[in-house]
Formats: sequence, C-alpha cells, structure tokens
Amino acid sequence: MPTVRGRSIRVLYDAETIAARNRAVAAEIAAAGYRDLLVISILKGSFVFAADLIRALHAAGLAPEVEFISLSSYGGGTESSGAVRVVRDIESEVAGRDVLLVDDILESGRTLAFARDLMVSRGARRVGIAVLLHKTGKAVTPVEADHVGFECPDYFVVGYGMDVAHAFRELPFVGVVEE
Repeated sequence: MPTVRGRSIRVLYDAETIAARNRAVAAEIAAAGYRDLLVISILKGSFVFAADLIRALHAAGLAPEVEFISLSSYGGGTESSGAVRVVRDIESEVAGRDVLLVDDILESGRTLAFARDLMVSRGARRVGIAVLLHKTGKAVTPVEADHVGFECPDYFVVGYGMDVAHAFRELPFVGVVEE
C-alpha cells in the first residue's frame, strides 16, 4: 500500500488497468456515431482522465475538438453542497453539435445533470456523458452515463486527477485514503 503525504492509499484501479479501460471506452465512443464532436472536460477532477481519453479517442480514429468547463459543488470539502455553479465556461458554440461531457465520477448526478442541461439549452444536437467512475445507487438527480470506465464501490476516492482538498491529484492510480 503506497504512502503519500504520510497517508496510506489503498489502490482500487492501477495505472495499467485504467489505461486499458480508457482504450476500451474510446473504442465504444468511436462506435457510437458522434458527429462534429466537441469533448468538454469538467474541471477539475476529470483533467487526467480527459487527457488520456482524448489521446485514446485519437488512436480510435476520432478527432474531436476539446473544451473545458469548471463547475463546482464541493468547495474544499468531501461532501457536495448540492448547488452547482459555473466557475469557468466554455468558449465554443455547441448549437447543432454533438457534445461529449467527460467527468471523473458520477455520484449524486447534480454536476453532470447541470452540465447536460446547460448544453441542451444551448442547442447541442446530442449530449453524451463519459465518466471514469460510476457509484451506483448514489444519484439524487436522474442522469445516466453513456460511457463508464468502472463501477466504483462507495468510497471517497483520490488520484488520477481526483482530490481531497486539492491533494492527491497527481497519483497515477485511483485509490482510497486509509484512516
């Protein structure tokens, strides 16, 4: 069990397993028939997953445009406040385009539902959702991911871009901080 910042981290998904799953998800997305694709990474937690997924999409024969939106419902804690706000918006027009929202984790569904509804209201032709992790049974807002990396147990996870109070994002794996 690796130790980071004096804390033990139990590995749930190692780097090799994540890379293989990213390639499989990219192939699934490539087969889904998206046209004029705009990938929108929801910051901050998804940045590592989005970067690896975009490279895997390229290898699968897609050439999407890429944008970033920063949405927040957490602040510095580990529990969602329930209110989603746009911290930084995208610059691209989405009207008439296929959009793929990329996020680190689907848990409550609030952030992804907010982002999906925002893109629909702006005229996106199709809005798909890709997540690295899905915590089944945690949704408080009805939203489904079209493309899922892993079904995740009900742990607060860190690494591979995900954090607790801005720490542990740099880890090349997804893990759980052991108390």
